[in-house]
Amino acid sequence: MSARGTNGRGKGPGRGSSDLRRADASAGAPVDKPENIRNVALVGHSGAGKTMLLEALLAAAGTIPRMGSIVDGNTVSDAEPSEIHQQRSVVLSVAPLIYDGVKVNLLDTPGYGDFTGELRAGLRAADAALFVVSAVDGIDAATTALWAECAQLDTPRAVVISRLDHPRANFEASLAACRRAFGQSVVPAYLPVRADGTVSGLLGLLSGQVSEYDGESPEPAVRQASADELAAAESERGTLIEGIISESEDESLMDRYLGGEDIDVEVLVGDLETAVARGSFFPVLPTSAETGLGISELLDMLTRAFPTPLERTVPDVTDLAGEPAGPLSCDPAGPLAGEVVRTTMDPFLGRVCLVRVFSGTLREDSAVHVSGRGLAARGHEDHDSDERLTHLYSPMGASLKPVPYSVAGDICAITKLGSAETGDTVSAKDAPLLITAWDMPEPLMPVAVEAATRSDEDALAKSLGKVAAGDPTLRVERNSETHQLILWCMGEAHGEVILDRLRDQGVKLQTVPVVTPLRETFAAPAAGHGRYVKQSGGHGQYAICDIEVEALDRGAGFEFVDKTVGGVVPNQFIGSVEKGVRAQMQKGVSAGFPVVDIRVTLVGGKAHSVDSSDAAFQSAGALALREAAAAGRIQLLEPVSSVTISIPDEYVGAVMSDLSSRRGRLTGTTSSGGDATEVTAEVPDGELLRYAVQLRALTAGTGRFRRSYLRHEPVPGNVAPAAAANA
Repeated sequence: MSARGTNGRGKGPGRGSSDLRRADASAGAPVDKPENIRNVALVGHSGAGKTMLLEALLAAAGTIPRMGSIVDGNTVSDAEPSEIHQQRSVVLSVAPLIYDGVKVNLLDTPGYGDFTGELRAGLRAADAALFVVSAVDGIDAATTALWAECAQLDTPRAVVISRLDHPRANFEASLAACRRAFGQSVVPAYLPVRADGTVSGLLGLLSGQVSEYDGESPEPAVRQASADELAAAESERGTLIEGIISESEDESLMDRYLGGEDIDVEVLVGDLETAVARGSFFPVLPTSAETGLGISELLDMLTRAFPTPLERTVPDVTDLAGEPAGPLSCDPAGPLAGEVVRTTMDPFLGRVCLVRVFSGTLREDSAVHVSGRGLAARGHEDHDSDERLTHLYSPMGASLKPVPYSVAGDICAITKLGSAETGDTVSAKDAPLLITAWDMPEPLMPVAVEAATRSDEDALAKSLGKVAAGDPTLRVERNSETHQLILWCMGEAHGEVILDRLRDQGVKLQTVPVVTPLRETFAAPAAGHGRYVKQSGGHGQYAICDIEVEALDRGAGFEFVDKTVGGVVPNQFIGSVEKGVRAQMQKGVSAGFPVVDIRVTLVGGKAHSVDSSDAAFQSAGALALREAAAAGRIQLLEPVSSVTISIPDEYVGAVMSDLSSRRGRLTGTTSSGGDATEVTAEVPDGELLRYAVQLRALTAGTGRFRRSYLRHEPVPGNVAPAAAANA
């Protein structure tokens, strides 16, 4: 963001950088100093224009010869088959450019809610966030919530209002929406200039210059603004200058400004850059990727105003025993500490890990330690291994360019690590470290899958391991009660992408309905007679037992009582009857679900001195329980979870009404600060199978929930047939 307020080189990249101009240096070349690096995440809702903005920046910096197209499927950041097919980003992608001697790692993040995990990884690897807001579609609630999260983390931010070439674009309305959503510290640094009803240029509010874009040349023509243009922009200019001065460390500036003194533009620009870098001031830039409007100005801001890695805090680290290892800094000569923020499986290169280097320097052909902890609950077992880096790469979307090293503050790609997964720490072999993991969202939508044939089962298991290694928001579960293979996903779109990845690896599979793990119990006392008598020559089988069954309180478990007298069932076979009953309880007696919360009393029976055996009395016990079930009344029990839902206040009524329709019982509401509320309820699990999708639709993408198993309760008669059908 130079003093002239439009394009041009001004006085170099600023704030600790050298005075190098843009050269023919490749964006994939290694950088020696962290001060010459910027890591910026492009965030915003799906369709806001992030991917095309990245294309325009790469083309303007000379990194690529021309912009790609989402429709043609040839953009740098969208290379996965699912991205090309869906025409939207679904994974985190990195594309570096070199501008004025500064390397800018642009991280294109997905805007759809199902891929929040990729967004979180992008923010972890970045030092600043560029919010992309469509001048056509405005701001969604999820973007507003993300802004608040970045504010809590003191993440430096700026706003780009994109797609100004669109016939329905409205910059003024979009700016007003930004101020309502993000606060009054969101101030435009440029205003669009119109000619014949279309946006043709930008007016720099500090410089008073207009840069005019013709849609053909990347370099705009620069002229002084007319008196009418300056008059129309006077109010916004005053707001900008007052905002900059209020953030300045020079306390005399405000008095001088109010006294009528013209503050030097260079001073204002310097204070603006400092305020942006420390996350207390948020400039707004109008842009159009199609016409190139504002792209040069944006490049200036990225390199001059956004923070270097030196200005950001390195995440906390511990040793492998969990003891604090002392604070690290972004020092290329410091202890090695990098974090895997994304993992993919390449058919030729194998495992490809995207690594943000926080401290030290990664070098090819060096030994490193790879550590992963804390995700065992999601199917990622804790692991440690020593490995050797054979090659390092600079990523450009899906393309990789070899580099000899990667210093603290930079982002690189490593191939052929045998055990690395997303979230792992890469450190020195002789000084292993563990970086504190970032917050990863919990997957709460189940998708049940099974191999198409028995021969595909091994391929499914291997491919699932590869896919799960790169996606910490995916949880793989083999349900011990229903024996289904469950993929816990963030939503429908996430599930579709996971299935596509598995099929792309040649796995033949199919989805099946998710079975709710019901249980059975006796609703009334019953008696059963078990007779297992077989004689086919030689040693036979003989066992008879009589039992009485009664229900216990919910959660009481199982009790077995022996009330036989006179040794009608020898002592050595009483335990056999209990084993048979327990085995039948696991198999179920009505709908095939486990039986719980009953007392079984053995009241009689008969034995044979020769033909009775442990196996015979086990079979008799199982038969007796089945007969008691046939004569009695069986009650199905469904799992109920405690659910906590975090939502903006405006959606409380709609969410509570929806919970009632799901047979939920409201247990409380609590204010969670600001305009947010936590609603707690008890809801049957069968009503939560697609709740992740439905809550997002109900709350415009802002709702979040967590759940935990509470207990099993009787299934109401009007829903019992549907529950049984799940089996």
